[in-house]
Amino acid sequence: MNTFSNSLAERDIAYQVHPQTNLRRHAEHGPQIMDGAEGCYVTDTGGGRYLDAMAGLWCVSLGYSDEAVKAAITKQVEELPYFQLFAHRSNTPSIELAEMLIERAPVPMSKVIFQCSGSEGNDTAVKLAWYYWNAQDKPQKTKIISRNRAYHGTGIASGSLTGLPNIHREFNLPLPGFLHTRCPHHYREAHEGESEADFVARLAKELEDMILTEGPDTVAAFFAEPIMGTGGVVVPPEGYFAAIQPILKKYDILLVADEVICGFGRTGEYWGSTAVGMQPDILVCAKSLSSAYLPISAVMVTQPLWTAMVQQSDKVGVFGHGYTYGGHPVCAAAAIATLKRYDEIGAVENAREVGGYLQSKLAGLADHPLVGEVRGMGLMAGVEIVQDKATKKPFEPSLQIGGYCSKAIQDLGVLSRNLGDTMSLSPPVILTKPEVDVIVDAMAGGLDATLKWAKAEGLK
Repeated sequence: MNTFSNSLAERDIAYQVHPQTNLRRHAEHGPQIMDGAEGCYVTDTGGGRYLDAMAGLWCVSLGYSDEAVKAAITKQVEELPYFQLFAHRSNTPSIELAEMLIERAPVPMSKVIFQCSGSEGNDTAVKLAWYYWNAQDKPQKTKIISRNRAYHGTGIASGSLTGLPNIHREFNLPLPGFLHTRCPHHYREAHEGESEADFVARLAKELEDMILTEGPDTVAAFFAEPIMGTGGVVVPPEGYFAAIQPILKKYDILLVADEVICGFGRTGEYWGSTAVGMQPDILVCAKSLSSAYLPISAVMVTQPLWTAMVQQSDKVGVFGHGYTYGGHPVCAAAAIATLKRYDEIGAVENAREVGGYLQSKLAGLADHPLVGEVRGMGLMAGVEIVQDKATKKPFEPSLQIGGYCSKAIQDLGVLSRNLGDTMSLSPPVILTKPEVDVIVDAMAGGLDATLKWAKAEGLK
């Protein structure tokens, strides 16, 4: 028997678990409940209207009211609401979408396998790396390297890939054999006076040293986001991937590009891999693949990976992997319509132009007393808050100053997301320059309000 009132907030507290949320605090304060959206804006049950400068979770790239995608979903539900891809069966939308992805891949790819989320996609990529090396008679190549502050998901394998402590703590993660090398963030990780070129050279040497210490014949793959998202919008220094890719090739290690956030125009290029010079053996994409209208992810593999998959399925008798909803026809139809819309509206070009405007406007915040660094590319940006600009000293995490700033920005009508004390932005790729002005004005106002609070608390 429900002993709670019928209010949505109390029902939410009574029955739902919220990801990446302090559960006790949520029970005390309850949710902000969204009940409408149009374009780049969302509205809540309290009557508030906000420019969603995070596109949900980096994903609603077409905004919330694209009629072509909605129509494609409705049409597909009426024609074929579901059919699976197991045991030689298929459906038309999954076939068409796979072809479209191969045609658009940043490097030559051979095949596509569908899942429902980025976490599932990265879990699949780990399994495929192991599958590949078993096919090469190198079963000892099992170790996976990613990076500190990386975010690759929250599954067992994808959570192990992730390099954020809160994803590991009390979950018994990471699993053995998942290693993390240094985050390529020059602002935070460089030695005093170290140039970007010298920093890149040091990171490449550290990676090679890790491989040699572990034994090259034990390392299967290296996972990397082109630009690190949830880790704080970290843009690698120029030449980073050019320096590490020869090392991976030297020791016969697969490169996996996690394009879950960066893919489909976010960086101002169709793929983040193109923007930073990655040439992956496996590519994982999700989020903007369907503009998040329905859950879908995809893993693309090169011809050598596909050849190994065929060989292994012959050996075992079946390719023993897959998901009930992988290649779901309605989700695939949503993704097909989304990719077509990106082409029709020039989404990548808009992200490049308006993203450039966003980056230039945000650069004006660099002189603010709280701002340590402004960074980003295209329609992806981070503004890092510090207590002391000269020393880069951060505020104590317990102060949760990023959360205070995020709330202050929201009070001015814009939704951002604080990743620790980095205020992150990832607005829809349909964003306009006047909407950039709204975002940056709110960011400036939020920083001012946070500075006033910090001074009142004796923190500045």
